[in-house]
Amino acid sequence: MNMRYRSRRTMLYVPAHTRKHLDKAQTLSADSIIFDLQESVPLSKKDMARELVVKVLNENDFGNSEKVIRVNPLNNEIGQKDIQAVAGLDVDAILFPRIESANDVHAALAALDAAGGSDKRIMVNIESPLGVLRSEEIAASSDRIDAIVMGTTDLANELKLNPTIDRLGLVGSLAITILAARAHHICIIDGPHLDLKNVKACEYACRQARDLGFDGKTVIHPVQLVYNNEAFSPQSIDIEKAQKILSAFNEADKNDRSIVVVDDQLIEPALQIWAKRIILIDEHIQSMKSEVN
Repeated sequence: MNMRYRSRRTMLYVPAHTRKHLDKAQTLSADSIIFDLQESVPLSKKDMARELVVKVLNENDFGNSEKVIRVNPLNNEIGQKDIQAVAGLDVDAILFPRIESANDVHAALAALDAAGGSDKRIMVNIESPLGVLRSEEIAASSDRIDAIVMGTTDLANELKLNPTIDRLGLVGSLAITILAARAHHICIIDGPHLDLKNVKACEYACRQARDLGFDGKTVIHPVQLVYNNEAFSPQSIDIEKAQKILSAFNEADKNDRSIVVVDDQLIEPALQIWAKRIILIDEHIQSMKSEVN
């Protein structure tokens, strides 16, 4: 089985108009950095943010962190200027906001390609009821989509939900988008936790996202990085179990068996996929740590 994983435990949104935040991002343990030209940038600062992010990315190294730029919607002049400015930069992906259909994906790709970014991967924000309902169509629309990034704040507002710690009103929508992502082998990232001072609530949100099936979670403040990274990192007990499962199946293959017993538990062949995923994620995390050191 050919499996490739890139760790996106944490995707940190960084306002692109603030130099100190951009400089700080170079020192943080974020798997991905989203240089945000959209929501976090005031209208009066859009041009400055665009110029600054181009300058910073051309002059600085962000180490092992994945580099992603979120542009403004393409239905206005600001978004079109964004694409023209960033299409040629050395980044890993362009994140497009409020994607609601396959046509939106195709339009985004056409604009990116026309600006000279035909070599670029893309990510898509799903942040509306219509986007959720069409998430399978979106996920299937292009093999250049690297990740679906949920915009849970906008989605909750449009669903007219009251905020709750368990996010009960959002769970159905989140499940639909997770199914769509998994059906098309696409990474999917949960939206941010907004309460910066409530540590217990932040830890709960990270673990809930992990247990729902997300690959990681977006972050709006560096203080949250440690909780995200811990929640989405394979634990030592899981790594040990995964190693035992893979070893047991290697022995079973030699003896023409398809089912094995590990620690008195019957293990079916499908669990090899889980075991391989755990090992590959851990290997990627460890490789990032070793390169930093």
